[in-house]
Amino acid sequence: MSTQPLPEVDAVVVGSGPNGLAAAVTLARAGLSVQVLESQPTIGGGARTLDLGLATGIVHDICSAAHPLALASPFFEAFDVRARGVRAVAPTASYAQPLDDQPAAIAWHDLERTADGLGVDGPAWRATVGTLARHQDLVVELSLGDKRSIPPALLTPRTLLAAPVFGALMGLQGTAAWDLPFRTERARALLGGVSAHAMGTMPSLALSATAGLLSAIGHGVGWPIPVGGSQSIIDVLVEDLRAHGGQILTGHHVRSWRDVPPARAVLLDTPAGAAADILANRLPASLERALRRFPHGDAAAKVDFVLSGPVPWRDPEVGEAGTQHLGGTRAQMAHAEAQVAAGRVPEHPVTLVSDPSVADPSRSHDGLRPLWAYAHMPAGDTTDPTELVTRQIERFAPGFRDLIVASQGIPASQMVLHNPALVGGDISMGRVTMARMIARPTARPDPYRLAETGWYLCSQATPPGPGVHGMSGWHAARRVLAREFGIRELPDLSPSPGD
Repeated sequence: MSTQPLPEVDAVVVGSGPNGLAAAVTLARAGLSVQVLESQPTIGGGARTLDLGLATGIVHDICSAAHPLALASPFFEAFDVRARGVRAVAPTASYAQPLDDQPAAIAWHDLERTADGLGVDGPAWRATVGTLARHQDLVVELSLGDKRSIPPALLTPRTLLAAPVFGALMGLQGTAAWDLPFRTERARALLGGVSAHAMGTMPSLALSATAGLLSAIGHGVGWPIPVGGSQSIIDVLVEDLRAHGGQILTGHHVRSWRDVPPARAVLLDTPAGAAADILANRLPASLERALRRFPHGDAAAKVDFVLSGPVPWRDPEVGEAGTQHLGGTRAQMAHAEAQVAAGRVPEHPVTLVSDPSVADPSRSHDGLRPLWAYAHMPAGDTTDPTELVTRQIERFAPGFRDLIVASQGIPASQMVLHNPALVGGDISMGRVTMARMIARPTARPDPYRLAETGWYLCSQATPPGPGVHGMSGWHAARRVLAREFGIRELPDLSPSPGD
């Protein structure tokens, strides 16, 4: 940790994840002096790409891998990562759901191909997910708003079609009628699998909202994989921040408000409980209690593999997707998630797999390729997930074990060691329920503002919640600019001709 006194600046951002950097870039673009403090030796939080030492030339995405929201979110659309040189390639299939005793269900980037492959459920997929995909911008705006203001898209005539479909799909998928409107297990499992990107019991409204958003994007911009890894997104944010005078200090641990230099505004890209620790006894007692009570959700345990060849999926079409959801039928996934919620390690945990070489051949070297996997586990669990995940992949890809050259498993309890924000393995920074997506972390009118003295929370512990979208940071920065600096117009984030 740095022992040198830090200079006074207009704004300090604690944490260099996508939300912290989104806030920092926005503030710097508005002409403020900005400093980012990061405890880790590398920048990027959950969007870093690192050499883990498993094989020469192979790098691994530390947390996020596929990035549907990095192209679809309003912040990244305004920032225009593609114009800045980020190459994001969408595989021909966004995601796949292999099954034990029948062909896999595939969500192709192409809507019609997906519907055709679902047989009798094709018309229902077109009417629900297809409608959402045709109005992707509306679905994104509804999903990624601050949950305190009316999205402008709701005031347009086309909302009369898309918003009710979104609401109906959420309602059906979040109740005992979750098997409607689909008749086959393949279509039901396909939508259920995508909901697993938000961890929690099935069915639920929050998981259904996640499924509606991500499945719509799957037929819109797709689920792109950044060439070179997630770090490429972080790199252009850092480049822009520094170009506008921002500074980043790594290896600086912020455990208390005393570890932060004087500033008119401080934004915390941290869990709610960490914010309460940093501001202990400096917040209204009721707010401090509420932040500490904000519950953590279920956890993820991570396995990074190095393989000697492509995963030998039993259904070869599964290998055309950049992301695979492994859990079997909806009933099997619901059973596994219920076990996790009860604090038990499932025999067949819901597992998310990302194979970046499908879209980015440059990730492979000398015949070796990385594979990324998350298994849903109870919070704080100490089980090494390597064997559980290997068995789950082998279940749908016989012979997978024979391709493993190297692997590294990280139990849920140890996820915090490479990212302090992942308390107990909670990659969502708080429980994901519909109530907690709105009252996140509290039900106060301004969920970002922490204290009268210019402290704010800008992490995914605030609306709109988890995901690499930068929106929590953007929403918080807008409030900081208006309240602390009297700047009511958001700065232009687009690349300048010299960028």
